[in-house]
Amino acid sequence: MKPVNFDYARPADVAGALKLIGDDSRTVKIMAGSQSLGPMLNMRLVQPDLVVDITGIAELRQIEDRADEIVVGACVTHADFEDLRVPDVTRGALPTVARGIAYRAVRNRGTIGGSITHADPSADWISILAAVGGKVTLRGPAGSRTLAVEDYMLGALEADLRPGEMLVSVTVPKLSRTARWGYYKSCRKSGEFAHAIGSFMVDPERGVSRAVVGATESRPYVYSDAKRLIGDGKSGLRFDSRLATELVEAGGMADPLNRQTHVAALRRAIERAHTA
Repeated sequence: MKPVNFDYARPADVAGALKLIGDDSRTVKIMAGSQSLGPMLNMRLVQPDLVVDITGIAELRQIEDRADEIVVGACVTHADFEDLRVPDVTRGALPTVARGIAYRAVRNRGTIGGSITHADPSADWISILAAVGGKVTLRGPAGSRTLAVEDYMLGALEADLRPGEMLVSVTVPKLSRTARWGYYKSCRKSGEFAHAIGSFMVDPERGVSRAVVGATESRPYVYSDAKRLIGDGKSGLRFDSRLATELVEAGGMADPLNRQTHVAALRRAIERAHTA
């Protein structure tokens, strides 16, 4: 099935893109890597009047290295992380996770901003970025605003994107030399979306301990103060399986097998920290 007819625009800057997507007389879709939008257009799951291609905007491919964080443009690709064209400030976390996203052809075109905004609960970026404490910056008619990655995702395929807004960058904090992380996803075969994701990061020098249970039916379960669950990293790592089960159940995961699968994913993420 072929997509219905639509207009196409390729603005040169963010201001031009905002002007186009701010036209509320038409249904507008933003195209970055098109790894999600392309199939949706082909199956007519979306039928826009206008597709705004933002891949020609230089600002959205820039990387800014700051004192304690890096700011990555929304159109930076998964392969850019995998191939270390993005400086690794996470002690291997983001390049390793990028390497496990789908297939190389997808990673060459798929973008970090597009993946986050698509808000698929089973996608990798939301879970790992929530674990390391990533943020997104949005720009629109009212100016700019910044949100934690986990707050940007409202639910399955739903992001906190107000009318006329677009995601312009992702901010990643620099982990200290003693930080440790782990990531595990359960898939039936390579390249599939995950059925369960476990992720964590502890950074004793900064007093941070975070854990994430992803690939849920909606938003990931993010524990921003996970010291009781996994420890603070100062005296090694631990994992409280009973507490994890209680937290996942409190998050609304009713099915016992589903709970067990997600708790096991987090446990394996802890175990994999030794080889990260």
